[in-house]
Amino acid sequence: MTGPIAVGLVAALGLAIGSFLNVCIYRLPRGESVVSPPSRCPSCGRGLRWFENVPVVGYVLLGGRCGTCRAAVSPMYPIVEGGTAVVFLLQYWQLGWQPLLGVRLLFAAAMIVLFVIDLQHRILPNVITLPGVVIGVAASFFFDPGWRAALIGVAVGGGALWAVGEAYFRIRGEEGMGMGDVKMLAMIGAFLGWQPMLVTLLIASLSGSLFGVGMMLVQRGGMRYALPLGSFLAAAALIATHVGQPLVEWYGAFY
Repeated sequence: MTGPIAVGLVAALGLAIGSFLNVCIYRLPRGESVVSPPSRCPSCGRGLRWFENVPVVGYVLLGGRCGTCRAAVSPMYPIVEGGTAVVFLLQYWQLGWQPLLGVRLLFAAAMIVLFVIDLQHRILPNVITLPGVVIGVAASFFFDPGWRAALIGVAVGGGALWAVGEAYFRIRGEEGMGMGDVKMLAMIGAFLGWQPMLVTLLIASLSGSLFGVGMMLVQRGGMRYALPLGSFLAAAALIATHVGQPLVEWYGAFY
């Protein structure tokens, strides 16, 4: 399947999955089920009608407000839906129709959820990261990056961040990194392998550092601003799925 039909199907899938990701983003931090009850207004609790659940379109038709209580609905909902469609299309553009595409779409969906949850709540739910490590390693026995690269990615990814956090604790006497970040990077290593995982860590560290410096300059504060490292890791991991291996090969050409 090629051409406009394939693009339309992938985009529609991304919008539909993005709608479900919004449910995960809202409910997981609150410890609620993601399957029941059906979607409802977070302000008045009324269940949404079918057309209100249509990704992006429902938000536009209602003017960004609940049809009953008229409470404002966060623009994050259509952003996540549209963003998921774009991410899915980029994965399809890179891989085409092959089994690995399904694995990468699952990984991309998990990264989107972790990105937003960490940005909003500064947490990375175990219900995503821990099964993610297992699924990533299991998939690696059949698809890229291969089981050896995946297992090394888990060990190095989780171990690297754990070592940094432990060193910070021993030097400063306070926690500087949550275990959620450790488990998330292990998950990234399981899905992408150790080399793209290192590219992910590099991109996340550089972008996070620039963001942190910017926040200190804007707020004129100290160095205690809590950076959502998981959000930077998620964005960097999605970038690494496209440029990680080429960057590794380019760097390796110098040696």
